Amino acid sequence: MPGRPPPVMQQPPAPQPKAPQPKAQPPAPLRVVIAEDAVLLREGLRRLLTEAGLEVAGTAGDAAQLLQVVGAQRPDVVLTDIRMPPTQTTEGLQAALQIRRQWAGTAVVVVSQHVETEHLFELLADDPCGVGYVLKERVADIAQFTDAIRRVAAGESVIDPQVVARLVARPRQDSPLTTLTERELAVLALMAEGRSNRAIASQLYMSPKTVETHIGNMLAKLGLAPEAEDHRRVLAVLTYLRR
Repeated sequence: MPGRPPPVMQQPPAPQPKAPQPKAQPPAPLRVVIAEDAVLLREGLRRLLTEAGLEVAGTAGDAAQLLQVVGAQRPDVVLTDIRMPPTQTTEGLQAALQIRRQWAGTAVVVVSQHVETEHLFELLADDPCGVGYVLKERVADIAQFTDAIRRVAAGESVIDPQVVARLVARPRQDSPLTTLTERELAVLALMAEGRSNRAIASQLYMSPKTVETHIGNMLAKLGLAPEAEDHRRVLAVLTYLRR
């Protein structure tokens, strides 16, 4: 019998070239508008923020110009001095309040030369989410200053530690703050700055569980119900301190 032909070996299909994966686009930089009537400081802030990776979408020298620029550019964050022309009183603060009401998605960082707690409470009255209050001397610490801007843009409330220290350090004699321990006051101060439990634990060298215990005890002594959202806790604490 004639032999059978050898079986034909099937060749495996050639591998298909993989489609190129699209490269992940880097996140867009935060867009900031700066309002400051001192030209040198305004330009210094522009350079500082640009070098830190933020995009300066515009600048303004007075409150009226600030509102125009914000309306045209719709930035992520507005950085404004409290005192601006023409009266050098609270034009910047009033513009910030208007921006918060007219363009609710715009975060605001108010910069002040001095500790002025009444302005802080006015700024936080409606909603503390996306609000910052920073002293001008903090600008010299570039990392801390830009971190505050980024945190506010992310929806946090950031309050200058010196402002919080003044509020916490001098409670009235009839204030329940006098019932807090030294450790609880330290936690309260960091809480009022808008810090998370994890950040407080790191700052005070304690476990997150211990921080939770201190916060629970402190809020109970102050008669304040615990809130899940950090900025709500800030508002509750500051509102209480104002009484």
